[in-house]
Amino acid sequence: MTIVSLVNLFSTMKMHLLILIFFLPFCISAQKQQYKPLIVAFYNLENFYDTINNPNINDEDFLPTGAKNYTGEIYSDKINHLATVISQIGTDINPQGIALIGVAEIENDTVLNDLIHHPLLNKRNYGIVHYDSRDARGIDVALLYNPKYFSVLESKKIFVNLPRGTKNSYFTRDVLWVKGVLDGDTIHVFVNHWPSRVGGEERSAPGRTAAAMVDKKMIDSIEKNNINVKIIVMGDLNDDPISPSVVKVLGAKGKIKDVQPGGLFNPWMDLYRKGNGTLAYQDAWGLFDQIIISAAWLDKNQQGYFYFQPHIFNKEFMIENVGKYKGYPMRTWDGNVYRGGYSDHFPTYIILLKSIQSK
Repeated sequence: MTIVSLVNLFSTMKMHLLILIFFLPFCISAQKQQYKPLIVAFYNLENFYDTINNPNINDEDFLPTGAKNYTGEIYSDKINHLATVISQIGTDINPQGIALIGVAEIENDTVLNDLIHHPLLNKRNYGIVHYDSRDARGIDVALLYNPKYFSVLESKKIFVNLPRGTKNSYFTRDVLWVKGVLDGDTIHVFVNHWPSRVGGEERSAPGRTAAAMVDKKMIDSIEKNNINVKIIVMGDLNDDPISPSVVKVLGAKGKIKDVQPGGLFNPWMDLYRKGNGTLAYQDAWGLFDQIIISAAWLDKNQQGYFYFQPHIFNKEFMIENVGKYKGYPMRTWDGNVYRGGYSDHFPTYIILLKSIQSK
């Protein structure tokens, strides 16, 4: 081979090497899968009443003349605190924040409208799904949704018939069912606030079993037509992930490998067993605020959204730093004394991901 030929060969190899080096980053970037995230949350808003007397419910404590001296100033402060929390949930994952959030302990749609029109939330244009229930305290559940991501197809409230002898009142919060389209996925959402443990966990357990059965029966009827339907069961269950109402009645499993088609997965089981919680009582943590999903969310190789991670939103500013509740969620009230906190529950949320197809 001549000197000229060798020079030409080395020049060609050098050019090919430069081309390879130049294009290599683009090849790697193209091979990386990109995902679109959505945030689904739940938050117990802790006695979120307005200041107007409703003669049909027991709201006397939450009036300017009531035991808590619940003035317009306190009401505005409560709205500001709740909006502060809700505006921040999930924004490190999706700057648009929450797509769907179930809420509990709200008096009516008046307080929800005041909340969603707070300056911190107003630009998101949240919609509301809410029905009044016959709960003695007059507190309900509701679903807030960002119309950019979710549109409502159907909704209704489902009555929970409490067994006699389990509660002083025979009425509790209805279950809210909402069917809609979440950015292309048709889904069913159940928002719950199951009967409390007042009177003792064991004595009150039948009430939570009854509420869980309402969810289970509706889920079974939906899955008769489509076992791969996407379902979200969220709420303040007043029970932990290991409680019989969740494990036996709903049949929610704590490990993905144990979930059969048509079954439910509970992402909070491991977190609870590690000592994490959303509320505290007598220095023991409970994880009552759960978001449980059907098996259809678990396949990561699908065109629609799939489940990725669970999170408890417990920023430092939401945690009590003094007194007997130090380390607990910073609550709104200490008895009848306004504490100026946020809620006695931390909110929870899950991250859903959707594959972005390369063009």
